[in-house]
Amino acid sequence: MPFSTLGLSSGALPALQRALRQAGYGAPTPIQRQAVPVLLEGRDVVALAPTGSGKTAAYVLPALQRFFSAPPRKPRVLRQLVLVPTRELALQVADVFATLGRELPRQPRVVCAVGGVSINPQMMALRGGADVVVATPGRLLDLLAHNALSLRHVQLLVLDEADRLLELGFGEELRQILAELPTRRQTALFSATFPGQIEALAAAGLRAPRRLQAVAQAQPDVEQRAIRVDAGRRGELLLSLLDDPQWRQVLVFVGSIREGDRLAGVLRKRGIGVQALHGELSQGRRVRALQAFKDGELQVLVATDVAARGIDVAGLPVVVNYELPRSPVDYPHRIGRTGRAGGKGLAVSFVDAAGLAHWRLICKRNGLQLEPAVRPGFEPMDTAVPTPRVADGSGGIKGRRPSRKDRLRAAAAAAD
Repeated sequence: MPFSTLGLSSGALPALQRALRQAGYGAPTPIQRQAVPVLLEGRDVVALAPTGSGKTAAYVLPALQRFFSAPPRKPRVLRQLVLVPTRELALQVADVFATLGRELPRQPRVVCAVGGVSINPQMMALRGGADVVVATPGRLLDLLAHNALSLRHVQLLVLDEADRLLELGFGEELRQILAELPTRRQTALFSATFPGQIEALAAAGLRAPRRLQAVAQAQPDVEQRAIRVDAGRRGELLLSLLDDPQWRQVLVFVGSIREGDRLAGVLRKRGIGVQALHGELSQGRRVRALQAFKDGELQVLVATDVAARGIDVAGLPVVVNYELPRSPVDYPHRIGRTGRAGGKGLAVSFVDAAGLAHWRLICKRNGLQLEPAVRPGFEPMDTAVPTPRVADGSGGIKGRRPSRKDRLRAAAAAAD
């Protein structure tokens, strides 16, 4: 089924098709086939759309047609708002708008509004108005407090990764933003999971939404492996694996900022093109690091979980869990960075003695049967020890105080 069958208008279709071809889009993904026609009809949508399913283009294409069909206005009036949980995802969504809209006779002005950087450049970008704003909730409220924009004329609201928005504690911010929006609008809610909070949000903010689901068809094709290794030899193991020519581009997940910087330093000394990506970097450095990785200037990007749902690198071949994720629910989001858009990928997890019980919990929660193998030359010497879950049931590692993420999960579970 080609994109021409999804109901895009004859006026916008040629330009959008050219942009899709240039960006390497082939046939529509299942979620695109379901969501685009419904959004073009003006219906509200609640979509179960996992990472890597092509959901961004599923709402960007109807949004671009809406922009194309509306007469130009000066100053520009904000008609479309996309809310996302992380800075990385906001930048990714804004990039998709720019990529797919590049062939239109006039391009939309898309402003990306995220925290962690000065608000002044974003306020300057909003002078003269914007057609689309892609924002994290906290920064959007900051801009509203500065009277830098108005939501009175928004016609389309998209909540992307709505479960993540609530998981990260943005529930109150969302309620404040919804109160500022006009009641007569189209709303699209995309979520990887449907906890009770999502159902409540859909019931409160959407009008007779069409429910869509594209899980079974959109599972990424990822080969998963696990390797038993002593904690002190993980760096050596990673270096040996990086010698494989197929490991030309590798996203490595670690559990802390400190470990990310340390590992990046070790790899850099061995001549590996590498950069760390975490929340303590300035937004400019994060953007440059991610772009260098996408452009192939770096072989390795070492990231904390801040990147788990925000990075989209076309054709990324390998993801490594250098340290296991704190919670089993983060595992599929990490490995979902590879095997995207119909491609194949490889995910390798390092399992030391202290993490063996946690690895088995990850497998149980994610329906895996994957015993760690032993790589010749890296036979483990440490003795495996039991690693019970922390008291909140999130699957965190014993001996660590519950993080803010753990506490939010516990509160959400109690609310359900």
